[in-house]
Amino acid sequence: MNHKNLIAYKKAFNNAMKCRAIAKGFPKDELFMLTSQITRSSRSVVSNLTEGYRKRAYPKHFKSKLTDADSENSETDLWLDFAVASGYVTEFSINELRNEISEVGKLLNYMINNPDKFQ
Repeated sequence: MNHKNLIAYKKAFNNAMKCRAIAKGFPKDELFMLTSQITRSSRSVVSNLTEGYRKRAYPKHFKSKLTDADSENSETDLWLDFAVASGYVTEFSINELRNEISEVGKLLNYMINNPDKFQ
């Protein structure tokens, strides 16, 4: 199986693209701060998932990379908190994205708790 066929990968990639689109609307003075952080953390979910999948023959490495992906997923949600608090987006406008971030977290946790299903 190719990692790109994983539901978690597809959702995480889609979320990263949505985060990038949202971040492009942030003020220019946030370019090296919030814009960069939300873009990097959301993309890191996908990259850690990809790296972990390639290490699935080694369960400890697999779980380690997936827990990194889960941490980055939570970090992305945190940066959305800052975006809302700063008035760059409304909670309503990112509600669907937050739900998708939660879904990715659940999928990652399933993978972490069931590494044998991905051998």
